[in-house]
Amino acid sequence: MSLTYLEAIREAQYEALRRDPNVFLYGQDIGAFGGAFKATKRLVDEFPKRVLDAPISEDAMVGVAIGAALEGARPIIEMQFADFSACGFNQIVNHAGTHYWRTGVPCPIVIRLPSGGTAGSGPFHSQSMESVYAHYPGLVILTPATVEDAYHMLLDAVALDDPVIFCEHKFLYYHLKADSLPDEAMPIGKARIARPGRHATIVTYSAMVHESIRAAEELQHDGYQIEVVDLRSVKPMDTETILGSVARTGRLLCVGESFPWGGVCAEVIARVVADGFHLLDAPPQRLNSKDTPIPYHPNLWRAHRPTALSIAAALRKLLQD
Repeated sequence: MSLTYLEAIREAQYEALRRDPNVFLYGQDIGAFGGAFKATKRLVDEFPKRVLDAPISEDAMVGVAIGAALEGARPIIEMQFADFSACGFNQIVNHAGTHYWRTGVPCPIVIRLPSGGTAGSGPFHSQSMESVYAHYPGLVILTPATVEDAYHMLLDAVALDDPVIFCEHKFLYYHLKADSLPDEAMPIGKARIARPGRHATIVTYSAMVHESIRAAEELQHDGYQIEVVDLRSVKPMDTETILGSVARTGRLLCVGESFPWGGVCAEVIARVVADGFHLLDAPPQRLNSKDTPIPYHPNLWRAHRPTALSIAAALRKLLQD
């Protein structure tokens, strides 16, 4: 029986509720309705007092979660879309992110952000916010790209005493399936070699892992073996695995769906240039979405974000340097 990426997130929440009576879910329409994407479907039937509908106020949702966490609870907050988390930004970065460092009291909350674009979603429902939140100390930023990671990393996030921003990609909800879930998974903060290679490295995360693998498969027809590194965790970031891959290939392309200015790709390249400049045979490159609001029209959206086609083109240019 196969399991989708979305079902893995639902199963992880069920397991977290089952394991720990201090866990509760809080979000808009997550009870009887099951959430905007049905990530909490039927959970209220089994845990009626711990799957709670929230008011339409992201600021209030995060504030409630922080207060509950300080009293010993482990809340999981669902934002309907990652974009809407901006309405709770002050609570997330100025309260949750700093609380332990101000008081010595941990703030174990998980904020689920349905992230990234889908055709027709437009500028208010398609953003990738991981770079924004990664800028702030005290927050852990997770970007699962597989069904297995969607399940295990969410459970691991609930167990952490740090506030976690869990960036789950909406495009993967139904497009990604796995036959089963492993009993164990890689730890948070460890990157994964999604595809081995020797001619160039792609460092990427979330939905762009799959676009990058398709691009690598395309270049295999030209005789190139492209290594794909799945970051899994944006913060903490596994610099050691990144540098190890660049040492093998000598070339680096960093791919992300977020906007280019000051993003995850910029951070990866800065670390490689600072600590592994001697490993490079060509200038490192990055490929992000266009530096414009995200368009509604499906064709414009596909042109706006990196795809296997544009990644392959960037790789060919990198390999010529």
